[in-house]
Amino acid sequence: MKSVYQFLFLFISLLMVACQNAPRPDYVEQPHIVQKRQELQQRLLKLLPEEQRSHASARQEATWLADTAYKASAAIARHNDPMFVNWLNNRVVNTRKNVRHRGLCWHYQHDLYRELRRRPLHYFTLGCCVKDQGRGGEHHVVYLAPKNGPRTKVILLDAWWYAGRLRVEDEKEADGWMDDPRSVANLNRIYPAGHKRPIEHWSMVRTGTRYADYIYSDLPEARKTTQWQYMQEQIKQGMKRRGGKPYDY
Repeated sequence: MKSVYQFLFLFISLLMVACQNAPRPDYVEQPHIVQKRQELQQRLLKLLPEEQRSHASARQEATWLADTAYKASAAIARHNDPMFVNWLNNRVVNTRKNVRHRGLCWHYQHDLYRELRRRPLHYFTLGCCVKDQGRGGEHHVVYLAPKNGPRTKVILLDAWWYAGRLRVEDEKEADGWMDDPRSVANLNRIYPAGHKRPIEHWSMVRTGTRYADYIYSDLPEARKTTQWQYMQEQIKQGMKRRGGKPYDY
């Protein structure tokens, strides 16, 4: 029996070590990830009406979205620097704010939304959705849907689940998701289409230690928080390191 417990401990430890690290910069150029990027592009095109799929501009937009989703997810995780598997990392973020400032699923949601707003979209709509809101398993992701069409076909993009290794799902594969238009409205205000905000910019900063103690970073009172000051320092360092570029993924 002792050997069984030792095996389980070793297995769990190895799993935690394998999953805690963010992807390396060359992760998105590995052949199997390049293939996944191409597969996502094709899945996005299939969301569009048949007459639009052959448009060169539609294909370019789908390619940019697919590539950016994978590249940005990995870069976001590197900036959040996870310590453990996602659910354990949540505890670190929520209970010990001086260890990790960010890493919750909605942090990743907001960050991926920010990166996918760097280009105006003409064929697709970017949105936010939530599952099991108000419960212990509450989860937040972004989605893409055809523009100006009914929300009957969407693709869910989850940068948090595998610590920057993008998880892609169809809505039919994940029941119970609800639109979150309030978050979209606030994020669109902070990140207008084509914005140049740096990757270190956060949509919300924490004012206390509770889950609800966050305010949007563009509010005047946000400037009084420790997290806002920390964010500004990270932005300065990042912009200097990149030679003034807002991101480098």
